[in-house]
Amino acid sequence: MRFFPWGFWLLCVASAPARGDSGSKARSCAEVRQLYGAKGFSLNGVPQAEISGEHLRICPQGYTCCTSEMEENFANKSRSEFEAMMKEAGRSVQTILTAQYRSFDNYFQDLLNKSEKALYDTFPSLYGELYTQNMKVFKDLYSELRRYYRGSNINLEEALNEFWTRLLERLFKLMNAQYHITDEYLDCMVKHAEQHKPFGEVPRDLKLKATRAFIVARSYAQGFLVGSDVVKKVSQVSLSHECTRAVMKLMYCPHCRGMASVKPCSNYCLNVVKGCLANQADLNTEWKYLMDALVAVADRIDGPYNVDTVIGTIHMRISEAISNLQENKDSITAKVFQGCGNPKISTKGSSSEDKKRRGKVTLEPKSSAVALEMLVLDAKGNLTALKSYWVTLPGVLCSKKVMASSAADDKCWNGMTKGSYLPEVMGDGLANQINNPEVEVDITKPDMTIRQQIMQLKIMTNRLGNANIGNDVDFQDASDDMSGSGSGDSCPDDVCGKRLSKNPSTRQPETHAIPKQSGHGVTGASSRSLPSAFLLFLSGASIAAQHLWR
Repeated sequence: MRFFPWGFWLLCVASAPARGDSGSKARSCAEVRQLYGAKGFSLNGVPQAEISGEHLRICPQGYTCCTSEMEENFANKSRSEFEAMMKEAGRSVQTILTAQYRSFDNYFQDLLNKSEKALYDTFPSLYGELYTQNMKVFKDLYSELRRYYRGSNINLEEALNEFWTRLLERLFKLMNAQYHITDEYLDCMVKHAEQHKPFGEVPRDLKLKATRAFIVARSYAQGFLVGSDVVKKVSQVSLSHECTRAVMKLMYCPHCRGMASVKPCSNYCLNVVKGCLANQADLNTEWKYLMDALVAVADRIDGPYNVDTVIGTIHMRISEAISNLQENKDSITAKVFQGCGNPKISTKGSSSEDKKRRGKVTLEPKSSAVALEMLVLDAKGNLTALKSYWVTLPGVLCSKKVMASSAADDKCWNGMTKGSYLPEVMGDGLANQINNPEVEVDITKPDMTIRQQIMQLKIMTNRLGNANIGNDVDFQDASDDMSGSGSGDSCPDDVCGKRLSKNPSTRQPETHAIPKQSGHGVTGASSRSLPSAFLLFLSGASIAAQHLWR
């Protein structure tokens, strides 16, 4: 009989439900009740103490403080909170890229404005009627230069050629007002202009330098906007059903289990986030290419195609050209008369423009080279820091947002209980998630919104590559061919509009947008777009197979 109490006690222990480290008394749910209320949910029906958890569908089934309704509410909350984390992280990158765009845009526009103002301020006293009667020609030039920079459908070389042609026609008539010069005569004079070089070497030199400077400037500015817009669109991609469950299990199941103070294991968090952001990580390669391309163009802007030197002195080059025409007026006029014949004497008399206005004009440039150098250095530093954004994002979210525990901690939440997390961390990108232990990821179904943004990165990188070697490119917005995936709200139409190049030397970009379905062949199609098409094919085949086997 003396052994009966011990046997009875053992029988009671054996028949009692296991509670882990909770002891024999049901633990209070005060902490989860406080959290649940703080999230904006009603406390009606929330347990005061642990209950059996057979009803749970996401969290481990065991004694719990969560009802089915609480689990569902926490799941929805975790989804919205995770998506908010993504948008917040994306906004910080958008802010950096947009700030770089604005800094450069303000600098570039200021250069152009100062050059135009200097021309308006000095030319009336320098050239008299040669300027006052031809003001519109100069205004039209600066207007065309701005429109080109903002992305209008303008061929810059043709615009510059047109400026010099119009200026020559007007100045030639004004300086030879004693003659009756018809439009036909002017056509003949223009045909001989290349041979006589009335403006000296200025038109050719300015065209070469200005086109390169404007090409790199507008490509550089648009590169920041496209990068910012890609981040915006990708950061708005919704969380999948599988990821919603995984994030809920990561963030709120510890609370349901009465472990509110236990942080998720670091590697556990990384596997969840890498699985959920697998498509985003696939941006990494093209994103790095874009950052590198922007850095390379930045070196051009502050180097061979120096915008400070070229754009800030346009008015000086025009003045130099006009002075050259004045100085060589007699010999140029004689050559024109020889080639086109002597025009008739006009009854209106000779020009009142006296010769004292002749002579070479010297205008001192106001250099801001130091400001440009600092601008470029700041941009390069930011671009380099952002290169690995997409592959470092899971670690950033886990350490700063989810507040995961250290990798060596054996008292962290591992998805089931408090302890070590044993599975290895998955690699980056969609293909590496096939064996992710925390998130079920279908690697045959890439997110099409993200694939479209990858294409946008390729197209923009190609534009920058062409700009880097001085070639203009077709700036057709990829959104025309990609069902509205284009440049978005942060890229204004007047910056990212269609652009046209008539330069036959421009190589076909290997990263053109997906061609329109016109039934015609497309030359220069890129082989780099084949993997995306192949994945789409696999996706369709997979869906069809699933329906057949059901």
